Amino acid sequence: MKRYSFPHSGSALALPLASRRRFVQGLAAGGVLLGGAASLAERAWSQNGDTATGSAPVLRGTEFDLVIAELPVNFTGTARVATTINGSIPAPTLYWREGDTVTIRVTNRLAEATSIHWHGILLPFQMDGVPGISFPGIAPGETFTYRFRVQQSGTYWYHSHSGMQEQTGMYGAIVIEPADGETIRANRDYVVQLSDWTDDDPMRVLAKLKIQGDVFNLNQPTVIDFFRDVSRDGLRSAIDKRQMWNQMRMSPTDLADLSAYTLTYLMNGVTPAGNWTALFRPGERVRLRFINGAGNTFYDVRIPGLKLTVVQADGVDVEPVTVDEFRFGPGETYDVLVEPSQDAHTIFAQAMDRTGYARGTLASRPGLVAPVPVLDPVQWLTMADMMGGMDHGDGGMASDMQHGNHGAPMDHGAAPGHGTSMSHGAGMNHGAAMNHAAHGQDSRAPATARVRHASTEYGASTDMRVDMARTNLDDPGVGLRDTGRRVLTLADLHTIGGPIDPRGPEREVELHLTGNMERYTWSFDGLEFGRSTPVRFRYGERLRVILHNDTMMSHPMHMHGMWSELESPEGRFQVRRHTIPVQPAQRISFLVTADALGRWAWHCHLLFHMDMGMFREVIVA
Repeated sequence: MKRYSFPHSGSALALPLASRRRFVQGLAAGGVLLGGAASLAERAWSQNGDTATGSAPVLRGTEFDLVIAELPVNFTGTARVATTINGSIPAPTLYWREGDTVTIRVTNRLAEATSIHWHGILLPFQMDGVPGISFPGIAPGETFTYRFRVQQSGTYWYHSHSGMQEQTGMYGAIVIEPADGETIRANRDYVVQLSDWTDDDPMRVLAKLKIQGDVFNLNQPTVIDFFRDVSRDGLRSAIDKRQMWNQMRMSPTDLADLSAYTLTYLMNGVTPAGNWTALFRPGERVRLRFINGAGNTFYDVRIPGLKLTVVQADGVDVEPVTVDEFRFGPGETYDVLVEPSQDAHTIFAQAMDRTGYARGTLASRPGLVAPVPVLDPVQWLTMADMMGGMDHGDGGMASDMQHGNHGAPMDHGAAPGHGTSMSHGAGMNHGAAMNHAAHGQDSRAPATARVRHASTEYGASTDMRVDMARTNLDDPGVGLRDTGRRVLTLADLHTIGGPIDPRGPEREVELHLTGNMERYTWSFDGLEFGRSTPVRFRYGERLRVILHNDTMMSHPMHMHGMWSELESPEGRFQVRRHTIPVQPAQRISFLVTADALGRWAWHCHLLFHMDMGMFREVIVA
């Protein structure tokens, strides 16, 4: 009889829960240690006349001086060294005005090179701040001057694009006032920047993942789960369920690479115990500018007892949509309006794997708190999450596994390492899945799309391929289904004013998001960054970009320098984004106008995924 695996309790990397649980909420006064002040959380700054404890310093105008250095911090009871900008975590919030030209002098006081990337900002590629792509980086002791004209408005952020500096504290918010004045009316306006902190050296954390990809998974299926399944579904069904997951060498609870074992979840640089607080007066409308500045955490955000009216996504106005909750990954931003109805409301942001949370409070006066919800139960990945469509007559085993039948390799019409670049219909066979015509025409697609794979996907860097990808945008994702709460989905988002370019696509570029959890490698089309060649766009062309997620994890995909205009499954314009989350076994498509000459980065915004290879260069020429 086959043996069935349960948690790695006998592994040398097994994790004791008690020590981590002790610090899961951090220190009430945790943060940057500044010359005798206990922490950043004990300081207060003013944002537009509004008071919030622990918010970052604010800098306004067109001339800025930023200094990058190391400082001691203590979030959990253990002193560590962080990478800071102007001595704070988060870095100062920069207030710009659309149409202005800003000059930012960045001085590096580290012993290693550094950089700042202006996330989602349209600018010349030389100012984009990606070492090795757009500039050489900022050497120790040097000052680099960024200068560019601000061409947009809304909520954005900035962070290091060097090594693991983003994970060690180097991130901050950007708020850009529209040239014609703000149209979204609110009495109070607060930045809420979420992040994650680890006391461990990020490179040591990465080394553990390379040894055992699920080492930080606190939610492995247990014997108790097995007997629960037996009681509910019967012995044969429970055994079949375990056998299926074991045969695939995967876990149905593998929702995140990192967990509360190694992470402390922060809101504006404040631990859950520190309770970041923003004040309001009864009857006021409050604008909350949510930024996910985490290195490796998807957050599910809600304010129990309040409806959230989403008015911006990634800095762009959308048709207002009212929800109870939204999920967003690293790199994404959402602006919401709320109208507090009580003296205190908890802002609750739980990690997608349900091992911990960040939290703060909206309060009518200092010191008030509201109940903090318990973490939601962990939901297992479904077969649709793992394998997409279930309708090809193979008992639901839609995934083309490494040890199974590979099928016929796909002829990309390009050399290995290039993006799948082709005119529509050339070099690829979607079957009945997709036959997009010119933009604006009725080009329907079914709920799943049959795909074929690049020849480069059949190597050691890929342990899973999805043959029937889901195309729906109305799924809130694992953990948020059937909660009884109204959860935002991509299908709910509609950019006001439509697309920036009315043209239809001239050609398509298709890439698969791939990985191997046992090796902990991540890639496009089975090729890590060092093995790939650039994806090339012709200057001025309009393209359709198709991404297939052949992995069991969600990936927030960020293309620098250009807007990504997400399409509905039917090929209609949906929403303009700079970072698009792609769920497991999902296929999404978006249009891009290649209006930015130069060299650009395109990557997953989960920091360890990017570092391990899910990164490509885009050249517009």
